[in-house]
Amino acid sequence: MYRVRSPAPELSHEWRRWIAENLILGTHPASLIPLLLQNGIAERDAVTEVELALRSPYIEGAGRLKNRLAKRDWVLEIQSKLNRLSAPRIARRQRLSGEEFLADYYSANRPVIITGMMDDWPALQKWTPDYFRANYAGREVEVQFGRDADQDYELNSIAHKRKMPFGAYVDLVQNSGSSNDFYMTANNDSLNRQALTELWADIGQLPEYLAREAQPRGFFWFGPAGTVTPFHHDLTNNFMAQVFGRKRVRIIPACEVAKVYNQRHCFSLLDGRAIDLARFPDAAGAQVLECVLEPGEILFLPVGCWHFVEALDISATIAFINFHWDNDFYSNYPSKHEF
Repeated sequence: MYRVRSPAPELSHEWRRWIAENLILGTHPASLIPLLLQNGIAERDAVTEVELALRSPYIEGAGRLKNRLAKRDWVLEIQSKLNRLSAPRIARRQRLSGEEFLADYYSANRPVIITGMMDDWPALQKWTPDYFRANYAGREVEVQFGRDADQDYELNSIAHKRKMPFGAYVDLVQNSGSSNDFYMTANNDSLNRQALTELWADIGQLPEYLAREAQPRGFFWFGPAGTVTPFHHDLTNNFMAQVFGRKRVRIIPACEVAKVYNQRHCFSLLDGRAIDLARFPDAAGAQVLECVLEPGEILFLPVGCWHFVEALDISATIAFINFHWDNDFYSNYPSKHEF
């Protein structure tokens, strides 16, 4: 009696793609053969497939595209090295003029904290959780809920929307201690702008930097200590105006995109609370700037820069994007979001 050997499996589409990706990334062709053999691929088939891939004009074309991307990475790395010539800090500028802001920060894609420009805002004197409850408790608002159960809560923000009375939400914020499970964010803006419309009368217009409009614009963020917005980048330039409470912000310049493990859309795999360099070794070479944003301060977040935000206290923040200067960087954003 003898045993009939099963035929070796044919190469699947996935294995052919694996061969192509490794060759494009520069893996030596001979090193691919042993792994194919270990997975049951006949040696003749394995060698033939690798040789065919090496002669493929499609692989050659993809390799040239990889070279072009490497050239772009080289240009970005120049800026990354130049950034390290100055101290890794975010400047604080008292009542920065519009002209200086444009020349030194907006056009240079450089973050800055601006102080003294919110001093006349009624919100700085009026806004507290107790004030919100006393005046707007019955308004129906929208909140992000169930964030703790979903590690991709920002990416899946639509699934976390919940409506509730504003007073009940304020109670949660005040009684929860530190929590990231619920947060009122810019993703809830369409409903909350109408529900809390009177609050906008307490917000200044910042005419030095922002275009004046008939209706005040901005995005309202309100939540407990412990809320976390993970590392991501915006598709526009952005102001963060801190009304009450403090937030810790970590910023990685846009030119460090190759080191932040951007796997999908505008999100990074890095945990801003403690970057795991064993899992993400390239991040060790990225410049990380850090600040604590205090009440009455405005942080400029340049378009494309990666930022992580953690509330140190119960906090309220207003974000703005209606700058005087060109802020359309989303029209030519890649339509495919898998990176």
